[in-house]
Amino acid sequence: MISKRELFFRHLAQTSPAPLALEIEKAEGVFLYTPEGKKIIDLISGVSVNNVGHRHPAVVRAVTSQMERYMHLMVYGEIIQSPQVLLARKLTGHLPAHLNKVYLVNSGSEANEGALKLAKKATGRSGIICFENAYHGSTHGCLSVIGGDAYQQGYGLMLEDVKRQKFNDMESVTSITRNTACVILEVIQGEGGIIAGRPGFLKAIRERCSETGALLIIDEVQTGFGRTGKMFAFEQYGIVPDILTLAKGMGGGMPIGAFIASDETMAVIQDNPPLGHITTFGGHPVSAAAALASLEIIEEPGFLEAIPAKGERFVRGLSGHPAIRAIRQHGLMLACELVSGIRVQDFIIRGLENGILSDWFLFCDHAFRIAPPLTIDQQEIDEAIQLIIKTLDGLSLSNDK
Repeated sequence: MISKRELFFRHLAQTSPAPLALEIEKAEGVFLYTPEGKKIIDLISGVSVNNVGHRHPAVVRAVTSQMERYMHLMVYGEIIQSPQVLLARKLTGHLPAHLNKVYLVNSGSEANEGALKLAKKATGRSGIICFENAYHGSTHGCLSVIGGDAYQQGYGLMLEDVKRQKFNDMESVTSITRNTACVILEVIQGEGGIIAGRPGFLKAIRERCSETGALLIIDEVQTGFGRTGKMFAFEQYGIVPDILTLAKGMGGGMPIGAFIASDETMAVIQDNPPLGHITTFGGHPVSAAAALASLEIIEEPGFLEAIPAKGERFVRGLSGHPAIRAIRQHGLMLACELVSGIRVQDFIIRGLENGILSDWFLFCDHAFRIAPPLTIDQQEIDEAIQLIIKTLDGLSLSNDK
């Protein structure tokens, strides 16, 4: 009988020459379970997706209940669907007053594609400013604003009039002109290795956009929904976007995303032509129901307030280890830089053997990622720390030989 592993390599398109190919039978809370019953602590949450943990009972109930009513009905925007309406109302309740119109999509890439199109249409301009080591998705438009050339290789011409600037460099601010449609950025760069924007830099970007009429797109696909200890990371920096993009942790494990702007800005995609931006499955009612339940969990008293301390517990437990050169931490979003001679890939493979699932960064090849479900408790954090240390100790001994 052909194994699922063999079928995986035979019939599924691969994204790299060496995928982890880890088979999971079940997931619950912060744990993954293999068919053999091995328990693995999930330290990446599907890359900041499962913020409320795997199969949270409230999310499962919401999904089940919605499926009993209806699933897909019609392309997005044509029919009033309760999960979409209630989700949009709750989302906008957490945002500045001008961010009052939600366009629901399927993913972070689609949210950023929509945001880029919206900015061009609303301003009548074509210029886009993006930043080194940023990641906004892998679709063609998003690939045009990716933070490095390597991922564009082999795909031909990108969008025109895109300028990539240095993040946290005040000279980058002057590149924003009256020909700029938008600036797209993450206030904390995820794939750059958890690099936070300097408050002065972000404030200057915001002010320059306002002066020139360029729209500021803030990508909170990784940082949103409590990952940094706030509902949205931009709240910590005293700036607000003109367009906000969301996904990943939004759906409680279900696929959904959104780009959000003012009523006035969003109105430009309604006509000339009509249906200038459409999506068949965007805001799927089952995903919207899951997202609403997930957001209600995050809203619970004390949920967000507990996240910074959880992240700091990881820092305390791992700081000082001879294999770790530095740790950058914002809530439960951490990058652990390894000393020279220890490869991140080796840490990830050995970690799986020891019962932890970690990950690397696209633009930071000397650090591993820690971004567990936000529901992780102190005992689970301590268990994860011990397994990380065990893994690092094993690698250090191997490199010493």
